[in-house]
Amino acid sequence: MAAPHPKVVITDEALRDGLQIERFGVTLEEKLKLIDMLVAAGVTRLVVGAFVNPKWSPQMADTEQLVRLLKPREGVDYFALALNDRGRDIRRGFSPPLSIDPMPATHLHLCEVFLLRNTNRRIEDQERTWRAPIEQARAAGIREAAMGLSSGWGSNWRGEFSHERRMAELDRQWQAWTEAGIAVVRVDMADPMAWNTPARVAEDLLAIKARYPSVREFHLHIHNARGMAMLSAYEALKTLGPDDTLMLDSAVGGIGGCPYCGNGQATGMIPTEDLVQLLQVEGVETGIDLGKLIEAAKTLEDILQRPLDGRVAKNGALPSPAALYDEDMPAVYTLDEAQHFRKGPAVYEGNARPWLRTTK
Repeated sequence: MAAPHPKVVITDEALRDGLQIERFGVTLEEKLKLIDMLVAAGVTRLVVGAFVNPKWSPQMADTEQLVRLLKPREGVDYFALALNDRGRDIRRGFSPPLSIDPMPATHLHLCEVFLLRNTNRRIEDQERTWRAPIEQARAAGIREAAMGLSSGWGSNWRGEFSHERRMAELDRQWQAWTEAGIAVVRVDMADPMAWNTPARVAEDLLAIKARYPSVREFHLHIHNARGMAMLSAYEALKTLGPDDTLMLDSAVGGIGGCPYCGNGQATGMIPTEDLVQLLQVEGVETGIDLGKLIEAAKTLEDILQRPLDGRVAKNGALPSPAALYDEDMPAVYTLDEAQHFRKGPAVYEGNARPWLRTTK
């Protein structure tokens, strides 16, 4: 009998991490349509934009307009990224409808090259400021917090980082929070350059559980440039227990990537529709309608005018007993013909049937 799984929380990042790497101009109307489709499919956590410098992230320039036009649904959390005090001040002015993570957090970047390229800050700047959330939380009487790493598994400029390095950087944060009398209950692991592997993820999660007993939430923001992200997420699902919460970031269609990491659109994230299919097979309830999610992925593909990476949107969900394929369907070759699960048999009619027809 399989071990019970952790609780799984999905956050779709298509409108932020996804669209930030797209040069094609996506309109406000298209963004709002995609949000509506994701929510209608049952997605309850979405990152809809970012309050960042539009000079460097022009795709996020309309975030304020988008939030003003947003029609929030009850039970759905809408988030936006902010990387500095100015962005966080703007975000507070839009809450609600935006949700803001109530848990204070420290976060250390392990790659000084990425830190400079992505935030225009140096390691010495990070060292001067990373403890600020601790002092603010202590002054506010907050009792729980998060700690995390960025580029923890490796860097395209510095190579692989060791397990010992990751634990040492987490230890620094744990000790600082503990000295302030604040319990660390969540660990955030961000992987913008896609150096995650299943073995490293499992090793780290087991060590975190053993080393920091108050941690009960494990947040993975992992990218897929080397095709490892879904495997790493599955390994996390198997490693954590029923008392844990596994928070996974994904993006419908598998889009995503930081323009300063070196892999562009090829970076990608876990396709939300593929993740939902995996969780369904594993018996993890998501509350998400996979058919509606596929339609959202196909709409995004039409908007971006390029093929996306998700497999479930190309081939359909695992068919139910009532929706198995027609035994007499002809040969199927193209991506469009594979869409017969949603477009009907007209897409493959006329193709060859070199076998004996089935008699019924």
